[in-house]
Formats: sequence, C-alpha cells, structure tokens
Amino acid sequence: MSTMLGNTTIVPEVARLKAVHLGVDDLKVAASILFNAYVDDPLFADIFQAEKEGYESRLRSAIREELNAFWVAEQPMIGLFQERRLLAVACLTGPDAAFGAGRYWHWRLRMLLTAGLFGTKQMLEKEEKVRNLVPAENFHMLSFIAVHPDYQKHGLGHMLLGAIDSVVIEDESSEGVAVFVTVAKHRAFFNDDNYQVVGELSLSHVKGEVMFRKREDVTSAN
Repeated sequence: MSTMLGNTTIVPEVARLKAVHLGVDDLKVAASILFNAYVDDPLFADIFQAEKEGYESRLRSAIREELNAFWVAEQPMIGLFQERRLLAVACLTGPDAAFGAGRYWHWRLRMLLTAGLFGTKQMLEKEEKVRNLVPAENFHMLSFIAVHPDYQKHGLGHMLLGAIDSVVIEDESSEGVAVFVTVAKHRAFFNDDNYQVVGELSLSHVKGEVMFRKREDVTSAN
C-alpha cells in the first residue's frame, strides 16, 4: 500500500535508505516525527493528562527534553534517512541503567518545568517498573520508535529494528533489548521480530506488556 499526498504517491526507495546515528541538527525533525507517533498513545495521554488543556504542548516539551537527555548522555539514537530526509527514528538507552531512574538533575529540572511534577514522576516510574520485569541485568531499552506518517506501511519500522539489532551486537555488555507495549498492533509488530512477552504491567490507568529480545536471538538472526 502506498501513501498518497494529493496526487503524489510516496514510496521510499529502499536501496537508497541508510540507518545512521542522529546528529544534533536532526533532533528537531526527530521530535516532530515522535510527537505525531505518540500523541494518541494511551500511556502518554495518561501521563501528560490529555484531558487537560495544554496536553500537546506538554508532550512536545517532554519529547524535546528526552531527546536532549539522550544526546547529552550519548545514548543511541538511530535515524533512517533517504538522502538528507529523516523518515524514521528509534531511541534507546544503553545497558548502563544509571541513565534510567537516576537521570541527570538538569533533565529532571527541565522536565519539571515543561511537563510538570506528575508527568515527570510518571515517566521515571514507568521506566523503573519496566526494567524490573526484564529478565536481564544489562540490556538496551527501546524508548521511542516512529516512522514519518507519509512513509508508513513500507517496512521502514522493520528496517529500524534491524538497525537496533546492530547496536545490540556492537555492545558486548548488552543481553538484549526491551520495550514496553500498550497497543495491540505494536505487540504484533515486535512479535514478528521475535520479541517475547516477559511481563504485564499497569501504569496508572494503562495496561501493557514488557517485551524482550535476547541477544542470542539477535545474533542468530544476523
């Protein structure tokens, strides 16, 4: 299925796509792609109180602060590009769990100012609870994954998962990669790539599943 814009069909040329680490100049576009992907996500809608005025502003600010924190901490952020155009993005935290619940004090302060106390606490609580369900000590956590709405349904998401596999393989300390899923179609997407459900989790009013792909499954597939 192709995506239509007016009378134009957008089909990315797979042979010309490349997966590379994002640069600081890519973060603004990455934030826009992530916002469009997560604005209707039940977990983020709950954390940032979609029923209250200013939800979209709070979510945009939170995503910006997350990306800035990833950049400062030198965590893996992968972009799928067609020439200079960013089509898809994935953000991971590495096996060093200190980036999780600890975070940097300046990240917490900026998040408090933009997303509020409730949203900040919920973000940190979610990350810690997910980590506690993963059957590994050192692993990557997939925090965000999104494809530009004009380029969906062309397999770009699975190409990103392949790039994530490469990150895991390159880091010998990693036992695999985990993700928290709250939407059924997303569960099927990760299941297609041999992610297994390792636990169920309720956060506030939202239920989801923690999925994990072991390093041996990653290496055997590559």
